[in-house]
Amino acid sequence: MKGYRSINRKVMLFLKICKGNPIFTVSLLIVSAYILIAILAPYIIPLDLTGKNPPYLPPSFQHPFGTDHIGRDIFMQIAYGSRDVLLLAAIGAGFTILFATFGGALAGIYGGIVDTILTIIIDVMLTIPSLPLQIVIAASIRGAGNPIILGLVLAITSWAAPARSIRSQVMSIKSRDFIEASRCLGVPKIKILISDILPIIMPYIMVCGLISFISAIYSIVGLAMIGVIPWSEMNWGVMINIAANYTPALLSFRGIWYLLAPLIAIVVLQLAIVGLSNTIEVIFNPRLRERYETK
Repeated sequence: MKGYRSINRKVMLFLKICKGNPIFTVSLLIVSAYILIAILAPYIIPLDLTGKNPPYLPPSFQHPFGTDHIGRDIFMQIAYGSRDVLLLAAIGAGFTILFATFGGALAGIYGGIVDTILTIIIDVMLTIPSLPLQIVIAASIRGAGNPIILGLVLAITSWAAPARSIRSQVMSIKSRDFIEASRCLGVPKIKILISDILPIIMPYIMVCGLISFISAIYSIVGLAMIGVIPWSEMNWGVMINIAANYTPALLSFRGIWYLLAPLIAIVVLQLAIVGLSNTIEVIFNPRLRERYETK
């Protein structure tokens, strides 16, 4: 009964936070819709690549984004393409935050020579443009079509910026009195980091993860658009490439929806994730959560 009351209290608190943050609520619904479409697309949207419809149909109830240059439904391509994009972005963002948290937290908690070496590595990585480096690595290695390998490529080229931010957060918190008390009691630094510091900065790490997710989407779409990674024609980046080079999307209004559809999908998803990141701290920060708990 006590566990049920605790869960019920947390659910009610979450609903209060959603009610007080309409941007967060809308953003959560949009991101959830993207995830559901990516998961359920093969079961609810028939896959038709034959182009049985007339080309360049305008948006309608039957074809929400119209049809492309050979008569295929554009919404169908967006839905199926979201599977690769969201999966790869999640893997890339996950690896990025894992590396960033490991490097930034260790540099911040240990200081000294460990901090110096890791800071030099971070500074060097920050001076290298990530997208050109991703192009070089992805084009040079075998298996760039493997989600895990591509996720590692994205993480290796993108972990430095969040690592520097996490390092700053750890260094700020480790100077507080309760951390000094733990150090005086002989508690190992790694235990202080795991038990005392990481739970405090976890909301910040989650926000960094959402930002990394957005960055990973851009990278995946960009790499697919220039043909560095082998993905299907329904990938959003490939759709942009075909619309720009093989259809009159940029020359006439007839094919403009084939170009706008993936761009709109990317922009809407980005805005939704930004909306989540701007309000997610309210859920995890006890001080910000107090005003909802007292209502």
